[in-house]
Amino acid sequence: MSVHSVRIDSCPGRPITIETGKLALQAGGSVTVRQGDTVVLVCACSADPRPGLDFFPLQVDYREKFSAAGKFPGGYFKREGRPTEKEVLTGRMTDRPLRPLFPKGFKNDVQIMAGLLSADGENEPDVLAMLGASAALVISDIPFDGPIGALRVGRVNGQFVANPPNTEEDESDLDLVYAGVEGKTIMIEGSAKELSEDDLRDALEFADAIVCQQIAAQRELVRLAGKAKYEPNLDVVPEEQLAAVRELGGSKLDEACMVHDKQARYKALGELLGEIQAAAGDRFTNDAGEPVSLKAAFEIVTEETIRQLILDKGVRSDGRAADELREITCEVGLLPRTHGSALFTRGETQAIVSTTLGAMSDAQVCDVITGSENSKKSFMLHYNFPNFAVGETGRIMGPGRREIGHGALAERCLAQMMPEEFTYTVRCVSDILGSNGSSSMASVCGGSLALMDAGVPLAKAIAGISCGLVEGSDGRKVLLTDILGSEDHYGDMDFKVAGTRDGITGFQLDLKIAGIDIATMYEAMKRNHTARMQILDIMEACLPEARPEVSRFAPQIRTLRINPEKIGALIGPGGKTIRGITDTIGCQIDIMDDGQVHVFAASAEQMEAAVRAVESQTAEVEVDRIYRGEVKTVREFGAFVEILPGQDGLLHISEMADYRVNKVEDVCNVGDTVTVKVIAIDDRGRIRLSRKAALAEME
Repeated sequence: MSVHSVRIDSCPGRPITIETGKLALQAGGSVTVRQGDTVVLVCACSADPRPGLDFFPLQVDYREKFSAAGKFPGGYFKREGRPTEKEVLTGRMTDRPLRPLFPKGFKNDVQIMAGLLSADGENEPDVLAMLGASAALVISDIPFDGPIGALRVGRVNGQFVANPPNTEEDESDLDLVYAGVEGKTIMIEGSAKELSEDDLRDALEFADAIVCQQIAAQRELVRLAGKAKYEPNLDVVPEEQLAAVRELGGSKLDEACMVHDKQARYKALGELLGEIQAAAGDRFTNDAGEPVSLKAAFEIVTEETIRQLILDKGVRSDGRAADELREITCEVGLLPRTHGSALFTRGETQAIVSTTLGAMSDAQVCDVITGSENSKKSFMLHYNFPNFAVGETGRIMGPGRREIGHGALAERCLAQMMPEEFTYTVRCVSDILGSNGSSSMASVCGGSLALMDAGVPLAKAIAGISCGLVEGSDGRKVLLTDILGSEDHYGDMDFKVAGTRDGITGFQLDLKIAGIDIATMYEAMKRNHTARMQILDIMEACLPEARPEVSRFAPQIRTLRINPEKIGALIGPGGKTIRGITDTIGCQIDIMDDGQVHVFAASAEQMEAAVRAVESQTAEVEVDRIYRGEVKTVREFGAFVEILPGQDGLLHISEMADYRVNKVEDVCNVGDTVTVKVIAIDDRGRIRLSRKAALAEME
């Protein structure tokens, strides 16, 4: 097979090259995508459908190997293990824009594997993997209605930048990952520093222009190296079954779909399915003469019914108007021993969020392949979704890809308002107690309240909400504020936007259709903005601002500044001195290279003892300050007093008292503790002390 490549010049000085025909030739489709010295290999394969499968088994996996950057994995094991959070999130971002573009009823196994082969530390590989997944699919024999384009958009000094290098990341006030087709968005995800809806719309239009170039390049690659697509056996429900369900369900299906309570609605629909199945009898049978389940047909007709009620009558399952929020309640401080807590309830969606404050050494150390060598996270949000949240049972295990993704979204939304100089490590845990639509945005609202309840000085409160969409075959569109779980499942869009009163801090779009135009996206942003203001009103009525002090259960913290030259003295040989202080007092001390010392202690008494211990090792002698020191040496003319570790001063006999002292030993002896005042330090660093001046000042 010949080697073919195409080039995309959308990033000045950093072109993207897609190549095929050289690596992984037995895969259904394989490409390498290169920008700078970052190279990603993406392969796509498919297999025959598995019997009895009732969903499309698309698997997308993304992996990074440390060898790509010439590094060894950290820790004891020198081999990569389970996927990191970044790898999971990249896999999810790749999956979401591809899934709507496969044929309806397509149940073949499809597996897309992307791997980082080379990393230059400047060009991020995640969007290259997304672009490569599209290219691998379109040149393969797998049925796929692509290609799509994918890129990251930043904004530096007011100018949009495509795939900004890591060196510009800190200067950008936008981090947008965009995927779409010409003129239509399929997926967006990212964060911003209070971006306006108008600016986000402009960023989408900027991205769309580059997507058009990427799609043109992939079509050229298909012309050069594309395979013929195979004809799949689509699993489509027969029209006669759909007609029977519509006939037998009749108006009862409308009534069941309009039951307001979620669990009661599911029960009503389940009972109606049983009635329809019984009424159908043996009208539909398999080759063995057994009745065929009408569950799949019932699911399709239920979707039709819910969508038509919204499009034709403007009626939603819980009776709300299209732009109406569900009832919202907030409560803070409900968990007595956590550092901060909040309960946020919106309809049947409920999140309890707790905040924990810790020392700087509690920050998460990230063993990264690209980016900073010593990357640390001092703010984390972890999201948990137990089975009981939807009234179900199931396997109890660690967080899955969905939980990691929802937690990362909520974390991004809140992180933009975290104080820049805050000496605590902060962890939020959002436990979803009930779910019926957009629990990740409930985590944002609850997280904002829990942080403020813990005394974290958030710049502003943050709220989030999701907007849905139902689009008719005739082009009619209805946007839905605060979507239910069923409106997410049966609708076309789940567009989550979070932010403050002054702008957007985080967003995520998922679609079940092959893209929506940017004008509709903008309208949805405006709808979300209106709802966000209403939610912030409710949240601010509960807790208008962060508590003035951190929780009394949080560790005490004090920041000292020492001469950087004293760091070695504080640490001591082999860490002996610092270990002695922390073990004896029971505190934690973090020392920064610039001389900042952060002291963490459980009580005020421990804090004072720790501060005294640090100062005793590092303090500089100050003129006019009073000290208590130990007499180390006695001479005829005076005594030498150690006022700080290793720092002695001369207490002359004339400065011992406000009367004539005939003999030094009449006032002090070796080992005595005396109170003295520093009256001078000469240009050679010699310290002069006065007991007389200290006693006079203390009277």
